[in-house]
Amino acid sequence: MDFYELTTDPIDLAAVARRVVPAECGATVTLDGYARRFTKDRESGEMRETEYLVYEAYEPMALKEMAKLIERAKAEFEVSAIGIVHRLGRLAIGETSVVVSVTAPHRKAAFAACEWMIKELKRTVPIWKKEVYADGEAWSEGEAGLE
Repeated sequence: MDFYELTTDPIDLAAVARRVVPAECGATVTLDGYARRFTKDRESGEMRETEYLVYEAYEPMALKEMAKLIERAKAEFEVSAIGIVHRLGRLAIGETSVVVSVTAPHRKAAFAACEWMIKELKRTVPIWKKEVYADGEAWSEGEAGLE
């Protein structure tokens, strides 16, 4: 029931969420992470307008790390199934870059596990994001890219 994938195709949020719904569960929590128009510059604190994003990954290692995250989450939280799909390549503003979907018998565990999953995914999985602006570009990765 668990799955993890990298894709260059657009991600169908509903399709990902519905793949992890076992009969014994009463809650599915799904995170839809998408490309936003404005990003706070880490150095100046100013808002920069993003034109598009580019995601790259060390794919074999990224998939191994995604599998490890699922194992760790299932050991720590009372959840039944987890799905992760991350997009690679160029993304327009508003396009989904990552979906994390967690099912559990009860919603509290699903919410906690989903939040933990996205934080750890950004911290540990070798996927890099380049933000392209009208006047330049910047790479971000891990927790440093969260604003």
